[in-house]
Amino acid sequence: MMTDDPVAELIIRVAAQDRAAFRTLYGQTSAKLMGVLLRILGTRSEAEDALQEVFTRVWLRAGRFDATKGRGMTWLIAIARNHAIDRLRARPTAVQVVARDAEDADPVEQVRDTAPTAETRMIAAGEARRIADCFETLEPDRAEAVRGAYLGGLSYLDLAERHGVPLNTMRTWLRRSLLKLRECLDA
Repeated sequence: MMTDDPVAELIIRVAAQDRAAFRTLYGQTSAKLMGVLLRILGTRSEAEDALQEVFTRVWLRAGRFDATKGRGMTWLIAIARNHAIDRLRARPTAVQVVARDAEDADPVEQVRDTAPTAETRMIAAGEARRIADCFETLEPDRAEAVRGAYLGGLSYLDLAERHGVPLNTMRTWLRRSLLKLRECLDA
């Protein structure tokens, strides 16, 4: 196996039907492939659909990957690009003309700046303040339970043990706390 190409190693493991390697491969490459698909397809929803189809193809075709012919990421990008082009070809003719014009354009001009704008940062900061303020309306143990469940990934059982309450009580705490947070955020 190649040690200088971890993506290739993951693809080889995926070819052997290694689900853990597939999850790792998805985690390490999906953002870059999403960028490729978004740049070609233009809409986030279509790019998200295409990304799922690309990874289905990767799962089914990983055995065709040949590490001696290229790097793993290059192979994945080729699959994503080809799939996106197939989707463009399936669009009505008017859209194809726009896509061909985009292909002829300078690739540097096609890359969007994904850094948040000042306005976006201000909106996000305001939303973060609103969420923090809404958390303050909850009882401290309820707020801690919500954070543990939805930010910390703790199970209901773990939270019930941590707070010394029955499991159904914890479920009720979380459900009522989420409803209270929703009411606060909708106000």
